[in-house]
Amino acid sequence: MLEIGGIQHASRVIVAPMAGVTDRPFRDLCREFGAFWLVGEMLTSDQKLWKSRKSQTRQVSLDETGPRWVQIAGSDPEVMAAAAKANEAAGADILDINMGCPAKKVCNKAAGSALLRDEALVGAILKAICAAVAIPVTLKIRLGWSREEQNAETIAQIAESAGIQALTVHGRTRACRFQGDVDYAAIARVKAKVSIPVIANGDITNAQQASLVLQNTGVDAVMLGRAVQGRPWLPADIDRFLATGLPPVERPFETKCQALARHVGALHHHYGPEKGLRIARKHVGWFLQANTRDSEPFRQAFNRIQCDAEQLAFLGHFRDLDAIGAAA
Repeated sequence: MLEIGGIQHASRVIVAPMAGVTDRPFRDLCREFGAFWLVGEMLTSDQKLWKSRKSQTRQVSLDETGPRWVQIAGSDPEVMAAAAKANEAAGADILDINMGCPAKKVCNKAAGSALLRDEALVGAILKAICAAVAIPVTLKIRLGWSREEQNAETIAQIAESAGIQALTVHGRTRACRFQGDVDYAAIARVKAKVSIPVIANGDITNAQQASLVLQNTGVDAVMLGRAVQGRPWLPADIDRFLATGLPPVERPFETKCQALARHVGALHHHYGPEKGLRIARKHVGWFLQANTRDSEPFRQAFNRIQCDAEQLAFLGHFRDLDAIGAAA
Protein backbone atom coordinates (compact mmCIF):
# COMPACT_ATOMS: atom_id res chain seq x y z
CA MET A 1 0.00 0.00 0.00
CA LEU A 2 1.31 3.41 -0.99
CA GLU A 3 -0.12 6.62 0.44
CA ILE A 4 0.64 10.07 -0.89
CA GLY A 5 -1.01 12.87 1.01
CA GLY A 6 -4.13 10.88 1.80
CA ILE A 7 -4.41 9.19 -1.60
CA GLN A 8 -3.99 5.45 -1.07
CA HIS A 9 -3.69 2.47 -3.36
CA ALA A 10 -2.30 -1.04 -3.20
CA SER A 11 -0.08 -0.39 -6.20
CA ARG A 12 3.58 0.28 -5.45
CA VAL A 13 4.56 0.92 -9.06
CA ILE A 14 4.62 4.39 -10.61
CA VAL A 15 5.13 5.36 -14.24
CA ALA A 16 7.71 8.15 -14.44
CA PRO A 17 7.12 11.49 -16.12
CA MET A 18 8.82 11.25 -19.51
CA ALA A 19 8.68 14.10 -22.02
CA GLY A 20 7.25 12.89 -25.30
CA VAL A 21 6.11 9.61 -23.76
CA THR A 22 3.73 9.86 -20.81
CA ASP A 23 1.12 12.00 -22.51
CA ARG A 24 -2.60 11.51 -21.96
CA PRO A 25 -3.02 8.72 -24.58
CA PHE A 26 -0.14 6.71 -23.11
CA ARG A 27 -1.40 7.16 -19.54
CA ASP A 28 -4.84 5.99 -20.61
CA LEU A 29 -3.29 2.92 -22.27
CA CYS A 30 -1.31 2.00 -19.15
CA ARG A 31 -4.48 2.36 -17.08
CA GLU A 32 -6.30 0.00 -19.46
CA PHE A 33 -3.89 -2.70 -18.31
CA GLY A 34 -4.24 -1.86 -14.61
CA ALA A 35 -1.68 0.86 -13.79
CA PHE A 36 -2.76 3.34 -11.10
CA TRP A 37 0.05 5.82 -10.42
CA LEU A 38 1.22 7.77 -13.49
CA VAL A 39 2.94 11.15 -13.65
CA GLY A 40 2.30 13.37 -16.66
CA GLU A 41 4.92 15.03 -18.83
CA MET A 42 6.86 17.92 -17.36
CA LEU A 43 5.05 21.26 -17.69
CA THR A 44 6.87 24.57 -17.49
CA SER A 45 5.95 26.73 -14.50
CA ASP A 46 5.93 29.81 -16.74
CA GLN A 47 2.21 30.32 -17.35
CA LYS A 48 2.92 32.71 -20.22
CA LEU A 49 3.91 29.64 -22.22
CA TRP A 50 0.83 27.59 -21.39
CA LYS A 51 -1.03 28.82 -24.47
CA SER A 52 1.33 26.94 -26.75
CA ARG A 53 -0.04 23.77 -28.31
CA LYS A 54 2.70 21.74 -26.63
CA SER A 55 1.84 22.98 -23.15
CA GLN A 56 -1.90 22.65 -23.76
CA THR A 57 -1.55 18.94 -24.46
CA ARG A 58 0.23 18.53 -21.11
CA GLN A 59 -2.30 20.31 -18.91
CA VAL A 60 -4.82 18.75 -16.55
CA SER A 61 -7.81 16.94 -18.07
CA LEU A 62 -10.73 16.59 -15.69
CA ASP A 63 -12.03 13.50 -17.49
CA GLU A 64 -8.82 11.60 -16.81
CA THR A 65 -9.15 8.69 -14.40
CA GLY A 66 -7.25 9.80 -11.31
CA PRO A 67 -5.09 10.48 -9.64
CA ARG A 68 -4.15 13.35 -11.94
CA TRP A 69 -0.46 13.78 -11.12
CA VAL A 70 1.13 16.82 -12.76
CA GLN A 71 4.85 17.68 -12.85
CA ILE A 72 6.15 21.24 -13.11
CA ALA A 73 9.64 22.62 -13.62
CA GLY A 74 11.20 25.99 -12.98
CA SER A 75 13.52 27.89 -10.66
CA ASP A 76 11.57 30.87 -9.31
CA PRO A 77 9.69 30.12 -6.05
CA GLU A 78 6.89 32.63 -6.69
CA VAL A 79 6.40 31.59 -10.30
CA MET A 80 6.36 27.92 -9.37
CA ALA A 81 3.94 28.50 -6.48
CA ALA A 82 1.59 30.32 -8.85
CA ALA A 83 1.84 27.47 -11.34
CA ALA A 84 1.09 24.99 -8.57
CA LYS A 85 -2.04 26.92 -7.59
CA ALA A 86 -3.18 27.08 -11.20
CA ASN A 87 -2.78 23.32 -11.61
CA GLU A 88 -4.64 22.69 -8.38
CA ALA A 89 -7.48 24.92 -9.59
CA ALA A 90 -7.53 23.04 -12.90
CA GLY A 91 -8.07 19.73 -11.11
CA ALA A 92 -4.66 18.26 -10.34
CA ASP A 93 -4.74 15.70 -7.52
CA ILE A 94 -0.97 15.60 -6.89
CA LEU A 95 1.75 18.03 -7.92
CA ASP A 96 5.32 16.88 -8.61
CA ILE A 97 8.36 19.15 -8.74
CA ASN A 98 11.10 18.30 -11.21
CA MET A 99 14.59 18.53 -9.75
CA GLY A 100 15.87 15.45 -11.51
CA CYS A 101 15.84 16.18 -15.24
CA PRO A 102 19.43 16.08 -16.61
CA ALA A 103 18.61 17.65 -19.99
CA LYS A 104 20.81 20.60 -20.91
CA LYS A 105 17.90 22.78 -22.04
CA VAL A 106 16.39 22.38 -18.58
CA CYS A 107 19.60 22.66 -16.56
CA ASN A 108 20.74 25.69 -18.54
CA LYS A 109 17.71 27.51 -17.12
CA ALA A 110 18.80 26.54 -13.58
CA ALA A 111 15.89 24.10 -13.36
CA GLY A 112 15.68 20.32 -13.11
CA SER A 113 18.71 18.70 -11.53
CA ALA A 114 20.66 21.98 -11.71
CA LEU A 115 18.70 23.12 -8.65
CA LEU A 116 20.44 20.49 -6.53
CA ARG A 117 23.51 22.73 -6.44
CA ASP A 118 21.59 25.44 -4.56
CA GLU A 119 20.10 23.94 -1.41
CA ALA A 120 18.79 27.28 -0.17
CA LEU A 121 16.85 27.79 -3.40
CA VAL A 122 15.53 24.22 -3.20
CA GLY A 123 14.17 24.97 0.27
CA ALA A 124 12.60 28.24 -0.86
CA ILE A 125 10.88 26.60 -3.83
CA LEU A 126 9.53 23.69 -1.84
CA LYS A 127 8.23 25.85 1.00
CA ALA A 128 6.55 28.27 -1.40
CA ILE A 129 4.78 25.51 -3.32
CA CYS A 130 3.71 23.50 -0.28
CA ALA A 131 2.28 26.65 1.29
CA ALA A 132 0.43 27.59 -1.89
CA VAL A 133 -1.67 24.43 -2.39
CA ALA A 134 -3.76 22.00 -0.40
CA ILE A 135 -3.08 18.99 -2.64
CA PRO A 136 -0.05 16.77 -1.88
CA VAL A 137 3.25 17.89 -3.35
CA THR A 138 5.98 15.42 -4.33
CA LEU A 139 9.56 15.88 -5.46
CA LYS A 140 11.76 14.04 -7.95
CA ILE A 141 15.54 14.34 -7.62
CA ARG A 142 18.83 12.70 -8.53
CA LEU A 143 21.65 11.82 -6.14
CA GLY A 144 23.31 15.15 -6.85
CA TRP A 145 25.07 17.11 -9.55
CA SER A 146 28.03 14.75 -9.99
CA ARG A 147 29.81 11.88 -8.26
CA GLU A 148 31.76 14.48 -6.28
CA GLU A 149 28.67 16.56 -5.46
CA GLN A 150 26.06 14.21 -4.00
CA ASN A 151 23.60 15.71 -1.57
CA ALA A 152 20.40 13.71 -1.98
CA GLU A 153 20.21 12.94 1.74
CA THR A 154 20.34 16.63 2.62
CA ILE A 155 17.80 17.51 -0.08
CA ALA A 156 15.50 14.78 1.25
CA GLN A 157 15.56 16.29 4.73
CA ILE A 158 14.94 19.77 3.32
CA ALA A 159 12.00 18.36 1.37
CA GLU A 160 10.44 16.63 4.36
CA SER A 161 10.80 19.77 6.46
CA ALA A 162 9.13 21.85 3.74
CA GLY A 163 6.07 19.60 3.59
CA ILE A 164 6.82 17.32 0.64
CA GLN A 165 4.61 14.21 0.82
CA ALA A 166 6.75 11.77 -1.18
CA LEU A 167 10.21 11.76 -2.72
CA THR A 168 11.41 9.99 -5.86
CA VAL A 169 15.15 9.40 -6.14
CA HIS A 170 16.83 8.47 -9.42
CA GLY A 171 19.96 6.60 -8.41
CA ARG A 172 22.36 8.50 -10.65
CA THR A 173 23.76 12.02 -10.63
CA ARG A 174 23.06 14.67 -13.21
CA ALA A 175 26.52 14.15 -14.71
CA CYS A 176 25.79 10.43 -15.17
CA ARG A 177 22.63 11.18 -17.15
CA PHE A 178 21.46 7.62 -17.96
CA GLN A 179 24.87 5.96 -18.09
CA GLY A 180 26.50 3.64 -15.55
CA ASP A 181 25.00 1.56 -12.79
CA VAL A 182 22.20 2.86 -10.61
CA ASP A 183 23.34 3.31 -7.01
CA TYR A 184 20.50 1.66 -5.10
CA ALA A 185 22.56 1.73 -1.89
CA ALA A 186 22.55 5.53 -2.08
CA ILE A 187 18.76 5.46 -2.46
CA ALA A 188 18.58 3.29 0.67
CA ARG A 189 20.59 5.88 2.58
CA VAL A 190 18.13 8.57 1.52
CA LYS A 191 15.24 6.41 2.68
CA ALA A 192 16.88 6.02 6.10
CA LYS A 193 17.03 9.81 6.55
CA VAL A 194 13.32 10.60 6.20
CA SER A 195 9.91 9.30 7.25
CA ILE A 196 7.98 10.31 4.10
CA PRO A 197 7.50 7.73 1.33
CA VAL A 198 10.57 7.29 -0.87
CA ILE A 199 10.33 5.94 -4.41
CA ALA A 200 13.29 4.31 -6.16
CA ASN A 201 13.87 5.14 -9.83
CA GLY A 202 16.44 4.01 -12.38
CA ASP A 203 16.80 0.95 -14.65
CA ILE A 204 13.99 -1.07 -13.06
CA THR A 205 12.87 -3.24 -15.97
CA ASN A 206 11.09 -6.32 -14.61
CA ALA A 207 9.15 -7.68 -11.66
CA GLN A 208 11.99 -9.60 -10.05
CA GLN A 209 14.26 -6.56 -10.10
CA ALA A 210 11.52 -4.36 -8.68
CA SER A 211 11.04 -6.81 -5.83
CA LEU A 212 14.77 -6.86 -5.06
CA VAL A 213 15.00 -3.07 -5.09
CA LEU A 214 12.11 -2.82 -2.64
CA GLN A 215 13.67 -5.42 -0.36
CA ASN A 216 17.23 -4.09 -0.50
CA THR A 217 16.49 -0.38 -0.17
CA GLY A 218 13.44 -0.34 2.10
CA VAL A 219 11.72 2.15 -0.20
CA ASP A 220 7.95 2.37 -0.41
CA ALA A 221 7.55 2.07 -4.18
CA VAL A 222 9.41 1.89 -7.48
CA MET A 223 9.17 4.15 -10.50
CA LEU A 224 9.48 2.80 -14.04
CA GLY A 225 10.81 4.86 -16.90
CA ARG A 226 12.05 3.66 -20.27
CA ALA A 227 11.10 0.04 -19.53
CA VAL A 228 7.42 0.94 -20.01
CA GLN A 229 7.95 2.16 -23.55
CA GLY A 230 6.31 -0.44 -25.77
CA ARG A 231 5.11 -2.37 -22.70
CA PRO A 232 2.21 -0.43 -21.14
CA TRP A 233 1.16 -3.56 -19.24
CA LEU A 234 4.47 -3.73 -17.33
CA PRO A 235 3.38 -1.66 -14.26
CA ALA A 236 0.36 -3.90 -13.68
CA ASP A 237 2.43 -7.05 -14.20
CA ILE A 238 4.99 -5.91 -11.62
CA ASP A 239 2.23 -5.06 -9.14
CA ARG A 240 0.75 -8.53 -9.69
CA PHE A 241 4.11 -10.15 -8.92
CA LEU A 242 4.71 -8.01 -5.83
CA ALA A 243 1.27 -8.84 -4.45
CA THR A 244 1.01 -12.52 -5.39
CA GLY A 245 4.32 -13.79 -6.72
CA LEU A 246 2.56 -14.74 -9.95
CA PRO A 247 4.30 -14.27 -13.32
CA PRO A 248 3.14 -11.73 -15.92
CA VAL A 249 -0.20 -12.27 -17.59
CA GLU A 250 0.13 -14.14 -20.88
CA ARG A 251 -1.29 -11.84 -23.55
CA PRO A 252 -1.78 -12.97 -27.14
CA PHE A 253 0.17 -10.98 -29.68
CA GLU A 254 -3.14 -10.02 -31.30
CA THR A 255 -4.32 -8.47 -28.03
CA LYS A 256 -1.16 -6.35 -27.86
CA CYS A 257 -1.63 -5.27 -31.50
CA GLN A 258 -5.21 -4.23 -30.82
CA ALA A 259 -4.04 -2.13 -27.86
CA LEU A 260 -1.37 -0.53 -30.05
CA ALA A 261 -3.94 0.36 -32.69
CA ARG A 262 -6.19 1.96 -30.07
CA HIS A 263 -3.20 3.93 -28.79
CA VAL A 264 -2.26 5.20 -32.24
CA GLY A 265 -5.86 6.24 -32.85
CA ALA A 266 -5.84 8.11 -29.53
CA LEU A 267 -2.61 9.89 -30.52
CA HIS A 268 -4.22 11.05 -33.78
CA HIS A 269 -7.17 12.40 -31.81
CA HIS A 270 -5.10 14.04 -29.06
CA TYR A 271 -2.57 15.80 -31.28
CA GLY A 272 -4.40 16.01 -34.58
CA PRO A 273 -3.63 13.84 -37.64
CA GLU A 274 -0.36 15.47 -38.69
CA LYS A 275 1.44 15.59 -35.35
CA GLY A 276 -0.25 12.42 -34.12
CA LEU A 277 1.10 10.56 -37.14
CA ARG A 278 4.66 11.61 -36.31
CA ILE A 279 4.40 10.79 -32.60
CA ALA A 280 2.88 7.39 -33.37
CA ARG A 281 6.06 6.36 -35.18
CA LYS A 282 8.19 6.27 -32.05
CA HIS A 283 5.55 4.42 -30.02
CA VAL A 284 5.18 1.78 -32.73
CA GLY A 285 8.96 1.51 -32.89
CA TRP A 286 9.15 0.89 -29.14
CA PHE A 287 6.35 -1.67 -29.38
CA LEU A 288 8.11 -3.59 -32.14
CA GLN A 289 11.44 -3.51 -30.33
CA ALA A 290 9.91 -4.76 -27.07
CA ASN A 291 7.54 -7.40 -28.44
CA THR A 292 8.86 -8.74 -31.74
CA ARG A 293 11.92 -9.92 -33.61
CA ASP A 294 13.08 -9.19 -37.14
CA SER A 295 10.87 -6.10 -37.07
CA GLU A 296 13.09 -3.45 -38.65
CA PRO A 297 11.50 -3.71 -42.15
CA PHE A 298 8.07 -3.21 -40.63
CA ARG A 299 9.20 -0.24 -38.57
CA GLN A 300 10.67 1.38 -41.68
CA ALA A 301 7.51 0.69 -43.66
CA PHE A 302 5.35 2.21 -40.94
CA ASN A 303 7.55 5.30 -40.76
CA ARG A 304 7.06 5.94 -44.47
CA ILE A 305 3.28 6.20 -44.12
CA GLN A 306 2.04 9.77 -44.55
CA CYS A 307 -1.64 9.32 -43.66
CA ASP A 308 -3.20 8.62 -40.28
CA ALA A 309 -5.83 6.27 -41.72
CA GLU A 310 -3.11 4.28 -43.49
CA GLN A 311 -1.24 3.94 -40.20
CA LEU A 312 -4.27 2.31 -38.60
CA ALA A 313 -4.82 0.07 -41.61
CA PHE A 314 -1.17 -1.03 -41.48
CA LEU A 315 -1.46 -1.89 -37.78
CA GLY A 316 -4.54 -3.95 -38.56
CA HIS A 317 -2.34 -6.34 -40.51
CA PHE A 318 0.29 -6.80 -37.77
CA ARG A 319 -1.47 -9.83 -36.32
CA ASP A 320 -1.26 -11.58 -39.70
CA LEU A 321 2.50 -11.17 -40.06
CA ASP A 322 4.13 -14.41 -38.94
CA ALA A 323 7.58 -12.83 -39.11
CA ILE A 324 6.84 -10.50 -36.21
CA GLY A 325 4.28 -12.54 -34.32
CA ALA A 326 6.79 -14.14 -31.96
CA ALA A 327 8.08 -12.20 -28.97
CA ALA A 328 11.71 -11.19 -29.10
